[in-house]
Amino acid sequence: MADWVKIAGSLSAISAGSRTTVWGVNAASNIFGHTNYDVNPWLHIPGGLSDIGAGADGTTWGVNSGNQIFRYVGDQGVSNPWLNVTGSLVRIDAGSRTNVWGVDAAGSIYRYTNHDANPWLKIPGTLSDIGAGADGTVWGVNSGNQIFRYIGDQNPTNPWQNVPGSLKRIAVGSRTNVWGVDPAGSIYRYTNNDASGTNPWVKIPGTAIDIAAGADGTVWHINDSEIYRYTGDQPS
Repeated sequence: MADWVKIAGSLSAISAGSRTTVWGVNAASNIFGHTNYDVNPWLHIPGGLSDIGAGADGTTWGVNSGNQIFRYVGDQGVSNPWLNVTGSLVRIDAGSRTNVWGVDAAGSIYRYTNHDANPWLKIPGTLSDIGAGADGTVWGVNSGNQIFRYIGDQNPTNPWQNVPGSLKRIAVGSRTNVWGVDPAGSIYRYTNNDASGTNPWVKIPGTAIDIAAGADGTVWHINDSEIYRYTGDQPS
């Protein structure tokens, strides 16, 4: 498949902040960071997580199977690389240190306040997956596979704008790098035009169960447990 290069390893969830910040977890909840070296691509990080979110600035958050929330502090010289943050989430994504979002088991939406003493602000709406970009862009999908873009900074009375299409997973690197996976596993990239025909999404070859998009255009996906990096934007 010319659009994707297979990377050794096995993951069940993946997140990319940039070309050099890619994290994933496998089916056993083991955590891995990409080494930026495909010959030996993954470094095992202590801990156990079920979902992970990596930002362009190196920020990384995760949640475990008990819905506990953690922020990576392993680059700060502490013995425990994960700091527990109060709250309960099932999905999480980080665009940057100041743009972290999640959804809980009931589908409620939360945005990080940047203050651990009172960490989460509840945002109106219901979602099953969420994606946060480095530039503040946020998208989500609900349990009915409807797609929404956050416009709460522009329209406080209705913070979510419905965008045509059907997705079960979504990933956001920036306003212009938004990708998703539909219920059948097909991969889509946002055209940056809500009114582009009847479908603002262009289908990309491949199938996936999870997808990751970075601020610099980096894209990865997982198909079953196999890992792929997007190369469709590079000369063939």
